[in-house]
Amino acid sequence: MDQAARTRATGLAFAVLSSICFGASGPFGKALINAGLTPLQAVWLRLAGAALVLVPLVLVLRGPASVRALRPHLPRLAVYGVTGVAGCQAFYFVAASRLPVGIAILLEFTGPVMVLAWLRLVRRVPVHRTAVVGVAVAVAGLAMVVQVWAGLRLDGIGLAAGLGAAACQAAYFLIIDRLAGRVDPLAMTAVGCVVAAAALTLIAVPWALPWGTLAAAVPIGSHTAPGWLLAAWIIVVSTVVAYLAGTAGVQRLSAQVAGAICYTEAVAATLIAWAALGERLAPVQMAGGVIVLAGAFIAQRAVIEPAAVPAASSPLTPAPALTPP
Repeated sequence: MDQAARTRATGLAFAVLSSICFGASGPFGKALINAGLTPLQAVWLRLAGAALVLVPLVLVLRGPASVRALRPHLPRLAVYGVTGVAGCQAFYFVAASRLPVGIAILLEFTGPVMVLAWLRLVRRVPVHRTAVVGVAVAVAGLAMVVQVWAGLRLDGIGLAAGLGAAACQAAYFLIIDRLAGRVDPLAMTAVGCVVAAAALTLIAVPWALPWGTLAAAVPIGSHTAPGWLLAAWIIVVSTVVAYLAGTAGVQRLSAQVAGAICYTEAVAATLIAWAALGERLAPVQMAGGVIVLAGAFIAQRAVIEPAAVPAASSPLTPAPALTPP
């Protein structure tokens, strides 16, 4: 296998790992919310905890020089933290509180469609037809997974929030795309979490967070688990590992391809909820999951087919290999 093929394979592995880790946040975050945290408090706890993990890692593994190297990119990193990290989650929770959850998820996952539109209409970057087909197939499969026809109702604020979450998700992919090969992924993720936690502090009111929940046994499905263990999961696995893997995946693929592969997150979340919470899966959801995976498979062909290889068809410069954090 040549270097380019290895880079693509590694990028796909990182993108899928990121989707699974993000998808794993739902059941455990939901358990903490049911135990007394507000949704925004759960998000703040997740991001602040991730920042406390990542900042020391950056200083120890990369050194103070890596922090100084970020200065030219701080404006873009600030936008990344406010939109791609904090905004995406906050807008989604607003949408989910005013719309059926399935509709909110579908609206958020129009982000990859926005990525394709931005690349083609604003950056004037050729968009691979295979990536477009993959996104379209994945959207159709997602609609089946979340069963958008169940309890359909419209709410203006909820609709705007859902589209805001989608725009923030698109910003996540596009900013990582722009910074590929220029900013260390570990440092980028750390700055994003610090900015996001700071941005959400006033609206999440963490000083009112019921800290006793973390010491209590929290129900999850037919079992219980310590609240601190669930919090540690969503901090370490569903935030630190998820964002690091996502950044590494986009750097090795492209925003348009990684955006399509992220639809596997919805499938992972559904399967994990079924395993952890005992939520029933309807046949149409299982069929939709297969369709989502088919769409992701089609999209990833955009980095394998010869038509996608010339530099003019991709906004990315191949990123250097990551040093394991």
